[in-house]
Amino acid sequence: MAYAKTDLFDPKLNSTAVLFKALAHPARLAIMKYLAETKVCITGDISDELPLSRTTVNQHLKELKNAGLIQGHVDGVKVNYCLDPEQICRAISDFQEFFKIINIPGNQKCK
Repeated sequence: MAYAKTDLFDPKLNSTAVLFKALAHPARLAIMKYLAETKVCITGDISDELPLSRTTVNQHLKELKNAGLIQGHVDGVKVNYCLDPEQICRAISDFQEFFKIINIPGNQKCK
C-alpha cells in the first residue's frame, strides 16, 4: 500500500505545515497584508496593488485559498477575496502552539 511520507507525522503537524507552506512566499504575505489592511472583500484586481502579473497573483491566491486563509466568492465575472477570520484565528493559535512547544530556554546555547 502506497502512502505519503507526511502520513507518518501527526495530523496537527501536517496542518501546521500546510499553513507555513502557504505563507512561505513574500507575495502571499503581501496579499494577506493587503487584504487585512483593506478590511473588506476585494472585487478589483489585486495585481494592481502588487508588482506581479495577474496570472502570478492568481496562483498565489489559489494557494492561500487552498490553505483556508482566504475566501474567494464568485460575483458575476469577478471573484471577491477576503481573509477568512475563523481560519486566521485558528492559524494564529496553531502557530502559537507550535512555537510554544519548540521554545528554547534562555540558557540553551548552540555551539
